Amino acid sequence: MLSHLEIPAARSPGLRQIRSDFGLAYFANGLIGFIFSATGPVAIVLSVGTGGGLSQAQMASWVFGMFFVNALITIAMSWRYHMPLGFAWTIPGTVLVGPALQHLNFAEVIGAFYATSALILLLGFSGWVKRLMSALPMPIVMGMVAGVFLRFGLDLVRALHSDVAIAAPMVIAFIALSVLPVWGKRLPPLIGALIAGAIAILLLGRGESATVGAFALAQPVFTAPQWSIAALVELVVPLAITVLVVQNGQGVAVLRAAKHEPPVNAIAVACGIGAALCASVGAVSTCLTGPTNALMTSSGERRRHYTAALTFGSFGLLFGLMAPIFTGLMLATPKSYIMVLGGLAMLRVLQGAFVASFGGGRFTLGALISLLVTVSDISLLNIGAAFWGLLAGFAFSWLMEKADFQPLAKGS
Repeated sequence: MLSHLEIPAARSPGLRQIRSDFGLAYFANGLIGFIFSATGPVAIVLSVGTGGGLSQAQMASWVFGMFFVNALITIAMSWRYHMPLGFAWTIPGTVLVGPALQHLNFAEVIGAFYATSALILLLGFSGWVKRLMSALPMPIVMGMVAGVFLRFGLDLVRALHSDVAIAAPMVIAFIALSVLPVWGKRLPPLIGALIAGAIAILLLGRGESATVGAFALAQPVFTAPQWSIAALVELVVPLAITVLVVQNGQGVAVLRAAKHEPPVNAIAVACGIGAALCASVGAVSTCLTGPTNALMTSSGERRRHYTAALTFGSFGLLFGLMAPIFTGLMLATPKSYIMVLGGLAMLRVLQGAFVASFGGGRFTLGALISLLVTVSDISLLNIGAAFWGLLAGFAFSWLMEKADFQPLAKGS
């Protein structure tokens, strides 16, 4: 079974090489990726947990697992394969769990998490995941990715309209540092935007200090699984599809667009292991994250991108260990601040996704359908729009762009 796992193309970097490859721009990309994952996504988890009747201790354990476990996997895989491999938790999967908690107890959901882990491991070790990824035309996949990332660009515009006092200084700082290379080399544009926004928040007194909790270390809660046919049928296959096709599909497409060759089967196996570890402390399944990997590869030299992932993972470890206080700090940040930060970081990534979707002349109708269905954000059978976008885009291309498949069939 191990024969299907990809062997790293180069030796893992030593401490001296890691120090040499680090730079402020890569630190900034890793930090932005961390801030991005530690704000809105955390709020989604807290909302699902509260609606499902989980205790505060159970929700804190969930936050600990999804950061600490996935940070360990991120650091280990990024170091081993010498490329950015940022792992997080499946947000669509988290949303999917919400309705299940209305009629299933938490132990039954945990049992489904473990079963999902086993299924993902089986598919990863079998090599089927890589064959599936290779069969999907890249423009259609990138159409789905563009649809997922489009909201970040729209959020930037909306933030400029709704909260100009915070958004405008950030955009001005980003543009100034981007068009003046002498300044931009000393202070990366994203860091400049981050600082400008923080200063604006302080001057305007917009921080919500009441939401910042006292210092406390995380205390994981271990929940014994309960096996339920209803939970297995409702959750396991949709969760596995969400992780392997929707989430990992985004992550792999983003990394390939940045000229990396991600180890698809090894990633699936890492997700399976992570899913089991996360389930032990009550957290949803692990996945290769699309937006965070896009942020970590948004600038700089390709061979040094892995240091952004090491930064992301290091902050994730700290967040997991001190989840209560960090959660309070992140929730105290105005929503517009995160919207602008994420939007600015995604501009080049979104541009690249559109070029990859529509710039090559092949599968353009399929890419468009994939984009439109994904942007619709319509969920069917408890499976998110990104999966249906891929399916619809492939179907339309197969029916209406048959000629575009011919070079693929010939191996070109």
